[in-house]
This record gives sequence, structure tokens and C-alpha cells, in this order.
Amino acid sequence: MPDRSFPESEYPSDVHTIHFEEKTILLIGTAHISQESVDLVEKVISQEQPDTVCLELDEKRYKALTQKKKWQSLDLKQIIKKKQLSTLMINLLMASYQKKLGGQLGVQPGAELLHAAKTADEGDIPIELIDRDVRITLRRAWKSTSFFKKGYLISTLFASLFDSTEISEEKLTEMKQKDVLSELMDEMGSVLPDVKRVLIDERDIYLCEKIKATSGKYLVAVVGAGHVEGIKKTFTKDCSSELEEITRIPPVSGVWKALGWSIPLLIIGSIITIGIQKGAGDAGANVLYWILANGIPSAIGGIIAFANPLTVLGAFAAAPITSLTPVIGAGYVAAFIQVMRTPPVVKEFESVGEDMGKLTGWWKNKLLRLFLVFLFTGLGSAIGTYIGGYEIITNLFS
Repeated sequence: MPDRSFPESEYPSDVHTIHFEEKTILLIGTAHISQESVDLVEKVISQEQPDTVCLELDEKRYKALTQKKKWQSLDLKQIIKKKQLSTLMINLLMASYQKKLGGQLGVQPGAELLHAAKTADEGDIPIELIDRDVRITLRRAWKSTSFFKKGYLISTLFASLFDSTEISEEKLTEMKQKDVLSELMDEMGSVLPDVKRVLIDERDIYLCEKIKATSGKYLVAVVGAGHVEGIKKTFTKDCSSELEEITRIPPVSGVWKALGWSIPLLIIGSIITIGIQKGAGDAGANVLYWILANGIPSAIGGIIAFANPLTVLGAFAAAPITSLTPVIGAGYVAAFIQVMRTPPVVKEFESVGEDMGKLTGWWKNKLLRLFLVFLFTGLGSAIGTYIGGYEIITNLFS
């Protein structure tokens, strides 16, 4: 029978003992790219033989770590239909950032969580996945960020991919003692406080409440080091009433919905008014201008992305229509055609992290090219909406 006293003195400072009601929790703060963390979780779980091991993972991330062929379950057509392509891209960018750092340390991101699950399985110890669904986390972070700060977030992540600077030994040592994602959020916290709140603070609450609800009196919980202090503070409070709110994706505000429909109504109303005031010929000319102003930039975006020819034609045809509805954008239509005509192959799913770090990789890898098609055709349509709308309204009052 193992000793259940959980003496902290036997373990490094990364291990913290928490007493809550009848439970005793051994909270291990890890770095997601540290071999020391991998060794530590194995030692603690093997020695303590807890009732349950809690892991900072959700079902989706757990499957991604444990299933080598996780690409098989990635249905790009469904992702596009549900308008989650931008969320997938942010997820891959963050994963690639961690993988890049992990490569310099010789450890894959999340290795300590995977090893903790393996050690628990070997000891016939049940595991509990205690993290919030990663899709909810990313969508809440995305929706909580303003348009301009979204651009800052994406540009920062892109810059980190192409930064070839070798990390110093001092920096590597520091990273071994800290969760990499938390480090990234700390660096951007002053500029993106809402993102940090969603990715770190809200998850501190979620993780803590899930640990409290886990069955067993003696628990080992493995979490990123950046969550340890937040979890310890949260244990002194009852935050269960907040779970419903922080697992909800905020709806689009009425103001944005109204704004989204106001532009199409303004354009359509202007063309109708031109037709009444100046005749059908002038109205037809403005409709043609709208089609060309939207279709040409969107098609050029597809060409820049090396899209399939049918995708380029689809972008040209879709942009004038999608610009008149906030329900779907030209980028999603073009992306759907692209994935149907030029689907990524297996090796491109497997090499996406490496290809992200090379500029040419974004055009060679069909999965990354799909993101370029989505971005460039959508950007072209947005430019066309501005140009076409300006011309039509000017004609209305001329």
C-alpha cells in the first residue's frame, strides 16, 4: 500500500499538495516540451498510485495525442460547412509554435501528458480528462478579440513560425520550467488581455472545478505550469456556478448582425433607387460593376493562392453574391470547392507543422494552400465590396 501522505519534500518544487474537503491532490506543474516533466509525472504516478490521474486534456486533444493517424478523423468539408476553418488554422499555428520549440529540446509537445496517461494505464489507474473542449476555448478567444487585435494575434503567430533564431541555453532552461502556451500569452497579455483571460484564467477555473468533481480521495493532476497558481487560488473559492458561462460560445451581438445586413440592404436599395430614378440601363450597369468589382479581386486572390481553376471560377461567381449576405463569405465557398477538387494527401497532414515554418510550404502543402485560398479569396471579396459599394453609392448621389 503506497504512502498517501504526499510529502512535498520528496519531489521538486513543480509538485504541489492541495487538500480539499476529503480529497488530497498532488498537482504537478509541467512544461509541455520538457523531458524533466515527462520523467517527473512517471515517477509521481508510479510511486503514489493515486485513485485517479487528472490530465489537462479534452477528448479531442487526447485523441490527437494518442491516435497516430488522427488526420483520418479530420473532415475538412464539415469544418468548412460549420465555418470553423479559421479556428482550425489558429489551432495549427499554436501547435506548430509549440512543436518548433519542442524540437529544439528533443521533446514533442504534450509528451508528459501522453506519458502520464500511459503510466496510469500500466498501473490500472483511471484517468480523467479535465480541460475544456479546445474548440470552445479557441472560439471564445476568437470572439472575444477585436478585429484589429485578431490581426495582431495572427501576425505574431506567423512571425514566430518564421523566426529562425536559436534559443539560448538560458531561455531553454526557463522554458523547461514553464508552460510554453502560458509564456506566449504572458508576452501578449498586455496587448491581448481578453485572449489571456480565455486561454488561461477561464481554464484555471474549469480545470479546478473538474479536479474537485473527480472521483477518488487521492488524486494526481498534471497541468501546464502556467495554470498552477491560478488553480491553487481557485481551490479556495466555489466557482461551479461559472462553468456554464465559460463553456458557452458568445453569440454574435445584435449590433454586428444589424451592421452585417445593413451593407447588403444599402447596396441593393441603392441599385433599386438608381433604377427608379435613372432607368434600368443605369441600374444594370451598376449591377455589372458590382459583379466585376467583387468577382475579379476574389478570383485574383484564388490565383495568388495557386487555387484549382474551378476554385478561381467559383470565387469569381460567389463573391458578388456572398458579399450581399453575412451568412457565408466567398472564402468559405472557395475553400469548399478547393477541398473537393484538390484534397490534401496523407503526408501533407503529417508534415503541416514543419511546412508552416517555410514560406514556400504554404503553397506546396495542399492543407496550408486551402487556408491561403480561404484568406485571399475572402480578402479579395472584402476589397471588392468596398470598391463596388463606393461606386454604387457615388452613382446614386451624382
